[in-house]
Formats: sequence, C-alpha cells, structure tokens
Amino acid sequence: MPNIPFFDGHNDTLLKLWMAAGTEKERPFIEGMAGAHIDLPRARAGGMAGGFFAIFPPPLPSGAQSNPGSSVALAETLPPQLAWADAQASTQGMASILLRLEQAGALAICRSAEDVRGAIAAGTLASIFHIEGAEAIDTDLRALDVLYAAGLRSLGLVWSRQNAFATGVPFRHNVDPDIGPGLTDAGKDLVRACNRMGVMLDVSHLNAAGFRDVAALSDKPLVATHSNVHAICPHARNLVDWQLAAIAESGGVVGLNFAVGFLRPDGKFIADTDIEVMVRHVDALVEALGEDGVALGSDFDGAMMPNAIGDVRGVQILLQALLDKGYGEALVGKIAMRNWMSVIETVIG
Repeated sequence: MPNIPFFDGHNDTLLKLWMAAGTEKERPFIEGMAGAHIDLPRARAGGMAGGFFAIFPPPLPSGAQSNPGSSVALAETLPPQLAWADAQASTQGMASILLRLEQAGALAICRSAEDVRGAIAAGTLASIFHIEGAEAIDTDLRALDVLYAAGLRSLGLVWSRQNAFATGVPFRHNVDPDIGPGLTDAGKDLVRACNRMGVMLDVSHLNAAGFRDVAALSDKPLVATHSNVHAICPHARNLVDWQLAAIAESGGVVGLNFAVGFLRPDGKFIADTDIEVMVRHVDALVEALGEDGVALGSDFDGAMMPNAIGDVRGVQILLQALLDKGYGEALVGKIAMRNWMSVIETVIG
C-alpha cells in the first residue's frame, strides 16, 4: 500500500463535531472520534496532508419552512430555504470549532498557498476554511468581510436549496442539473467580491443556470470541490459534459466525490460499491479536464463511503488502484495533492 500525501477537497467533519454532545467539541477530533471518517489520528495514519474543511449550515428540522416564499415548483424538489439567523448560528458554531482546533495545535487555518506549504512542512494538518452554502452571508456582504478576516478562503454559493444568491440542484437521480434560475443580483455581487478578495468559488451543488453565470462573471478557474461525472452517474449533483468543458477551459479542477450515490450508475446509496467505479470517474475526468484538472473531494463525514474506502485511511487504497490501472506516480501525485496546490496558488494566492 502506498503512503502518498494527499489534499482533500471537501469534508463535513466540522458539522459532525458541532452536532456532537458536550461543550469541548474539538476534543473528539484530537483524541479520536468513534464513527467519524476523519479525526486527527486517522488523518495522520492515512497520509492526509490537509483539506478544505467545510462549514455547512444544516437544514431545518423536517417540515420547518424558514422562507415560505419559495416557489412551488422548486419547493417540490429542494429543501426549504434557511433563514439568515439560523445559518449564522450554525456557521459561527462551526467556525469556532475550527479556530479552537487551530489554537490546540491540531491543524492550521491556511490563508494562502504559502501557509499550506508551511503547515505541511511542519507536519501540521493544513486546513482551508470553506463554507458550503452562503446563507450566513448578508446581501450587503458585510459578513463576508468578517468571515474573510477569520480565514475564509473558499465558498460554495449554495448547498442543494435556494438562497439569496443562487439555486442548488435537488438530490435526484436521472436528472439534469438544469433546474431553476441563475444567480440573483446579490449572487453576482458575491462572485465579484470573492474574485476581488481571493476567495475560491465552488460550483458543486450549483444548478446549470447559476454555473453559467459564475463562468461568465468569474475571472478565476472554475472549481467543483466534490462532484463527479454525470455521463457515468446521471445524478443532478454531477457535472454534464458542457460543464466539464467549461471547467477545463478555465484551467479549473474537479475533486472526485466518494459518495456512493454520486458514483454508481444506478445512483443507489449502497456501501458495497466497487472501487472500480471510482477509477472510471477518474478516467473520465482526466479525459475531460486533462492531468492538471483532477483532484480528490471525498465528502468524508457527509456521505456514505464505499466499504473499500471506509474512512480517510482508505484513500491510499484508491491511489493504489490508480497506480494499478497504469497511472504513473507523477499523475497520481497530481491527483492526490499537486492539482489542489496549483489552483490554491492561482485563486487564493
């Protein structure tokens, strides 16, 4: 089994910690957390050099509706919108955990490519502060300034719902991502502000019209931190051919999502999923994006993983499968880490 250092494009570990019982919510990450895909001991054992640590404002309890003005057509396929105050509470809670993990020496919040390289050289887990769904940001973008000062360097405009900026795609199989409207005026302002500040924009979860708007507005590489190939698994969360072509043209990157429902052609969430289908997606991504456009975006602690992977320690099994397929060590090294480092350097600086 190889021991190749890797950088992961997406995990939901902060949400798992925030939802756990107790007040010292950072401690389970440091000491080891039963049932988690990522904690510090597992990350060290698995060769994880760092990754994008997502802050995800979770949905309201079932049946709750924070914005009853949602359109009927989209309400039938998307969860209800989330109020700003609700999103702020959860976002601040997870941001506090991330900051406390840094204070405890468990990881380093990296604000630049130089910070990432420095953390890795020091043997410290390198963390990019990422938000998945911009509900905690007001339309005047004042909260964006505060979050940036706290370390935010990567932002997904949406999760799979509507917000003040954009519309996400539903969790549905055999569906094209072309559903709902494009970016709002506030969403366009947010794209421009992120470009200006050096905040990476993540198009994962974004619908087709919103994707087109980001591609037209942004002067940075397009990035999908945790998405797969729609032609193999026709889930609304995956990228169709024209989206992959647009990402390739921009010099962007796609991180392979390990969630079984976004890997399998039948879209079923079955953990007994062969690792070969992951290799098929990598093959298709390399063909569409080139060797510099493919990376890892596991969705650890946010989705069902293939049994063959299990948790963060299983990433080496995927990398070995790529080596066995005939991928050279140089290309596997790009997929494992160097392609993320390149786009971080370009977008964040």
